Amino acid sequence: MRKAWKWLGRLAAGVLVLLVVVLLSAYVLSERRMAKVYRIDPPVPAVPADAAAVERGSHLAAIRGCKDCHGADLGGATFIDDPLFARLSGSNLTPGGAGGKLTDVDRVRAIRHGVAPDGRPLLFMPAQEFSHLGDQDLGDLLAYLHSVPAVERTPPANRVGPLGRVLFVAGKVPLLPAEIVDHAVQRSEPPVAGPTAAYGAYLASACAGCHGKGFSGGHIPGTPPDWPDAANLTPDPSGLANWSEADLKKALRDGMAPGGRVLKTDYMPVRVTRFLTDEEVGALYAYFHSLPAKPRGQG
Repeated sequence: MRKAWKWLGRLAAGVLVLLVVVLLSAYVLSERRMAKVYRIDPPVPAVPADAAAVERGSHLAAIRGCKDCHGADLGGATFIDDPLFARLSGSNLTPGGAGGKLTDVDRVRAIRHGVAPDGRPLLFMPAQEFSHLGDQDLGDLLAYLHSVPAVERTPPANRVGPLGRVLFVAGKVPLLPAEIVDHAVQRSEPPVAGPTAAYGAYLASACAGCHGKGFSGGHIPGTPPDWPDAANLTPDPSGLANWSEADLKKALRDGMAPGGRVLKTDYMPVRVTRFLTDEEVGALYAYFHSLPAKPRGQG
């Protein structure tokens, strides 16, 4: 019995040592990647000053999730707060916070490249969803950012916990979107706005983070095992095959699926998608139904 306890003690010590090595390695490797400096001096599109451009910029900030992470007033908000994973806050983009120190070059660098003014990568700034924004849309968004009133608020500092670092180093969490953005890509203007599949593809980049590049859904990378899978948005029987455009509109606006099923809006961001116009919903519907049908989670 004494030998058995000694063996178990050695095993526990070995596991503890291994765990410490893993955590230390994850910390060192993640710190090195977070400290990388990107030399990017992006061009700034024309920034209009008319009320219509500001209004459209406000709409883009709503449907693209800017207000979800940075707060409805863009004064900053904490959107993840987990001691093991991370505490992540969208910064105060108004003149009363960090936004008062940013130039338009800084804003474009953050939006299209996920990079801070000092060249370091921004945490969880989804530049991979915004890098393809057309110049007119980006100009309208900048016009809106110029118009917002000052908010005196300082969000908590960001930090990444041990689990977040391990998942990041293991390639399970896209903590630094600057690493996956093509910083040399030549941008082209998006399709003309309308209820078309082409325009829907342009809008749907905001959905890919959860629903996957092929939009077949499944487990969302980096989320806890008990999180619900993202829905299949392809025209497969496990997805949107039997959905009408009205069904999609009700899901995006009211969080209600066909048959009266209530969506889990803590995960499905109806607080963002409810601002989509009828035209934008029609474009998404056309795009999703143009995709190859795939079973849920099959890429």
